[in-house]
Amino acid sequence: MHAREFSWSRSTGIRLASARDVGPPALVLVFGARLALAQPDFLPALRQSFPGAVLAGCSTAGQFDRQRIEDDAVCGLAVSFDSARVRLATSEIEESSNSFAAGEAIGKALLEDDLRAVMVLADGIRVNGSRLVNGLSAALGPDVLVAGGLAGDGRDFGETSIIADGPARSGIVAAIGLYGKALDVSAGSAGGWDAFGPRRTITRAVDNILYDLDGLPALDLYERYLGEEESRNLPASALCFPLRIEDPKRPGTDVVRTVLGVDRDRRAMIFAGDMPLRWTAQLMRGSFDRIVEGSAQAARNAGAPPDSEGGFALLVSCIGRRLLMGQRAIDEVTAAAEEIARRHALVGFYSYGEISPHAASRKLQLHNQTMTVLSVRERVVSG
Repeated sequence: MHAREFSWSRSTGIRLASARDVGPPALVLVFGARLALAQPDFLPALRQSFPGAVLAGCSTAGQFDRQRIEDDAVCGLAVSFDSARVRLATSEIEESSNSFAAGEAIGKALLEDDLRAVMVLADGIRVNGSRLVNGLSAALGPDVLVAGGLAGDGRDFGETSIIADGPARSGIVAAIGLYGKALDVSAGSAGGWDAFGPRRTITRAVDNILYDLDGLPALDLYERYLGEEESRNLPASALCFPLRIEDPKRPGTDVVRTVLGVDRDRRAMIFAGDMPLRWTAQLMRGSFDRIVEGSAQAARNAGAPPDSEGGFALLVSCIGRRLLMGQRAIDEVTAAAEEIARRHALVGFYSYGEISPHAASRKLQLHNQTMTVLSVRERVVSG
């Protein structure tokens, strides 16, 4: 396997990090601002530079490599394999209620005996991430590693887009299947946020819409903590105060949920994933040092040995982490990168939701406010 990092902007075109000729890539991943991916000369530039490759990517709330976070230039990876192969599957998402069916359809389309991993990229506004991963799990079972994230739209939360072997567009889920017995794949995730305040009970919710906590409107709770001025900036101002939710009957299975929207008329809040009834919910806040250490821990959990041969790593972090960290967000990128083998090419993006196995249960989950790391390596097969 050989993987090369590259960038693209209208002013520079495609710039490869390495000029070494490693053969035509089978897979190209791209991450950038929604308007950058929609530029009319972007897709032709990819096709000219990487003919025949499977193209996949999404809009973001920022993208990065080992050294920098970009808001303008597109960041990408071009990957060639020795014996492994890739396939792309897509599904339409008209509304969030279709999310389970979309995940299940994609899983069934990709499932083969030698499927090792699936990278999934989904519309970050229309998709219910919890339902999507449940559909994927139902089709793929526990033996196929799944990782990826929900597309972003910076701080605007207006529209997100996906690239799947064609122009960027909204309302779809794209998934890349990685096949071959020579592939070694692993994933890790970690947060770094601390819970505070009382535990509350979700007393009224429908799917990913939270209405009441302890019988009181959820939006009232957030407005009380945020104050009048910051409440006017919802949902963006709530990104620094996610909710940790947990099934009280299954301690240790907690996940973090972040706000994607608000319904002021119904005093409700719209989250990236399901808010199950009778689960407990607790506000969270982050500190710089804890979030940076969480990123490093996610990379360590992914388990790519520092001396391993070349491969690639896909990192997906949450927009809330970037907003909290501000200019120090590069610290969490650097912390994760230092734990990943130097021979690994690396690309990542800030998302509206992260998809990875749960660190404790290993069950596939939608995460928020988390750094997730997928490591892909290919062994040399003799004979």
